[in-house]
Amino acid sequence: MQIGCPKEIKNHEYRVGLTPASVRELTSRGHRVLVQTQAGAAIGLSDEQYVAAGAQIAPDAATVFAQSDMIVKVKEPQPQECAMLREGQILYTYLHLAPDPEQTAALVKSGAICIAYETITGPGGGLPLLAPMSEVAGRMSIQAGAAHLEKSKGGMGVLLGGVPGVAPAHVTIIGAGVVGTHALQMAVGLGARVTVLDKSVDRLRQLDLVFGNRITTLYSNAQSVEESVLAADLVIGGVLIPGAAAPKLVTRDMVSRMKKGAVVVDVAIDQGGCFETSHATTHAEPTYLVDGVVHYCVANMPGAVARTSTFALNNATIGHAVALADKGWRQALRDNAHLKAGLNVAEGKVTYEAVARDLGYDYVAADALLA
Repeated sequence: MQIGCPKEIKNHEYRVGLTPASVRELTSRGHRVLVQTQAGAAIGLSDEQYVAAGAQIAPDAATVFAQSDMIVKVKEPQPQECAMLREGQILYTYLHLAPDPEQTAALVKSGAICIAYETITGPGGGLPLLAPMSEVAGRMSIQAGAAHLEKSKGGMGVLLGGVPGVAPAHVTIIGAGVVGTHALQMAVGLGARVTVLDKSVDRLRQLDLVFGNRITTLYSNAQSVEESVLAADLVIGGVLIPGAAAPKLVTRDMVSRMKKGAVVVDVAIDQGGCFETSHATTHAEPTYLVDGVVHYCVANMPGAVARTSTFALNNATIGHAVALADKGWRQALRDNAHLKAGLNVAEGKVTYEAVARDLGYDYVAADALLA
């Protein structure tokens, strides 16, 4: 199979879909890999390293898309990339379709086979291709929140961990999944006072066993969310419903009553965000104010630590990339129900139920296309 890796073009996105090590995995199995020139240069991965791994270098994205049977990316395709997709071509990347009707329509129109990292499941449950970026984003959320609590960044001027004789900041984390757990580790490590909310009492029990009286755990309901948000200096939104739009757990009214200079970091923004006041921002302009509350809603947070993120992501994605290349998409999906869960759009049909429901498409089960 001919596999293409274009350079990412989203604002301040420096990650790359394939590392030289991943290229070597594919070329050693007889596949041809075409990498756009300078695709990994920003994170220290040179064209020479890709050539040494067996890749060929393409002068531009148009060449990569035109000559490849499968496109491997990181972020969702931008409009000019969607226009280059063709019928039957495999697209293997993050998609986050539920809050993005324009991209969904473009992918449906293309007729391409669109497999989303974020909905591929794992043998032990969970979302193993989303997990590494959720780990990065969870840890980054505390770094970003702490920085934007500084007065010069628009915050109230509070040091996250406090100092002897002065109370630390109060951090509220909504959601105790991968994002929430890694945010919790960072916040506790920096000395903040932390409250974490989740619907799973079992998960809260696990965290309580690990962190003990260093954190407060609360069952998530409308009352506990409101009280915790209003008491917080920093709120992390880390709630995910796989493939679907994130639930709006923090209302505009709650935000209007938060402390002035408080910070919210909406890690769920790729799926539309869990604050009613959230809209996606970029690393170039990461924040905005609503009722005196700083909103950090960068849609590709891990892109800020692009080298770490690229290697972590490739560790998770290369196995399925090899299967798709070796077997073709139909056989690879027939053989692996977890990979099949990643199929979101194929041959002009929406094949992921939550996306179809949220965006008003007829749902066509993947099995119907694999029969």
